[in-house]
Amino acid sequence: MASPVEGIDQSNAPYVIVSSDTHAGLYVEDYRPYLEQSAHAEFDEWLTTRHQHRAMVEEMNGAYVEQWERDNEVGLKGAFDPEIRDKTLDADGVAGEVIFADGDSVTGMEAPPFGAGLQAGMITDPRLAWAGARAHNRWLEEFCATNPPRRAGVALVPITHGIDEAVKEIEVLAGKPGIKGIMIPTMWHDNPSYGHASYDPVWAACAEAGLVVHTHSGEADTDAYNDNMAQFMLEVAFWTHRPLWQLLLSGAFDRFPDLKYAPVECGSWWVGDLLFKTDVMFGGQNWKVKKMASRTKGLIQRLPSEYIGTNVFIGASAMSKVELRRRYVNGLDGLMWGTDYPHPEGTWPNTATRLSTDFQPIPVEETRLLLGLNAVRCYDLDIDALSAIAADIGPRPTDLHQDLELRTPPNAIREARFWFDDYGIEWKG
Repeated sequence: MASPVEGIDQSNAPYVIVSSDTHAGLYVEDYRPYLEQSAHAEFDEWLTTRHQHRAMVEEMNGAYVEQWERDNEVGLKGAFDPEIRDKTLDADGVAGEVIFADGDSVTGMEAPPFGAGLQAGMITDPRLAWAGARAHNRWLEEFCATNPPRRAGVALVPITHGIDEAVKEIEVLAGKPGIKGIMIPTMWHDNPSYGHASYDPVWAACAEAGLVVHTHSGEADTDAYNDNMAQFMLEVAFWTHRPLWQLLLSGAFDRFPDLKYAPVECGSWWVGDLLFKTDVMFGGQNWKVKKMASRTKGLIQRLPSEYIGTNVFIGASAMSKVELRRRYVNGLDGLMWGTDYPHPEGTWPNTATRLSTDFQPIPVEETRLLLGLNAVRCYDLDIDALSAIAADIGPRPTDLHQDLELRTPPNAIREARFWFDDYGIEWKG
């Protein structure tokens, strides 16, 4: 395994930061001009439910909503105002961003029509799912066009509501300035799972168009939780990254070598344990593993960990210090940091503080990968344009209180991935 930090700048030059997780969207009423007229009647009904939802949130947690919106009044407008957004990114030191739908995660009032963003899998009418998705995509194209080098838009493509329709939408999106990926529903519900061959036309179209496939935290098996929010919070990450194993273990990345997939805002704490489990499954040499070898042989061409950083990237958002300490296990060349702007779960409006505390003990070359270069590679971003922006706003290693002499240990990844020794797996060094 080649060292992912080889050749990476170790100087005190500004960091090129790319947030792998930001959100944008219009206020719900403002989507009307982008929505096909045939869905306007249903749109009016949906607007009523949105306002009812906000009223419910205010009733349950009004003090929090009032303070959040008061304290961050200007920055929150960056969800739809490109000028305010750029100023907010500048203040965070963020040169580029990967943009998802649903700008308002507190009251849900900046959501695509009919919940076609983070809740797309829950829509029961395919016509409305596609109408809502296309309305957001039309607006997103305009929004990204305000600063294409800086904005990597993720369009909505609800593939569970029609594969042929999905392929058509991908073909329309291909090559649009600033559009760098698609988001599919996190859950497939009663449809075939994402490892099923019926989705191959979608994966082929994305690979051909160079659009990264995403799932994003937001949907879970709500019906099973009996309105228990704690259960939702505990399991939502699982549902978000479950499609990874459907794609990987079905061989989708072998059939379509240019296909890329990124689960977003589900952390990275789970990655190493699942790589351990699956690497052993496909490369282990002891008898316990070999018992099932006849059932798994030939499913994939490489070890699961070898797809990280090539086909699979993890939009881990604001990784905790524990996750950062596990970076060698989880994939130094596949992890992507993010602010989650303008959602309160992320680092904004305290990004500078988080950067200067969380990354202080990490070598410069690794920090460059985690904060931006992995995302640049994943989305094929314009590094020259982003570097020009970062020259003016990007924090330097010394701003993060980092030791410029600290280097990545030469065997750090090899030693962290203990299972290669424990299970006799060949290390391709």
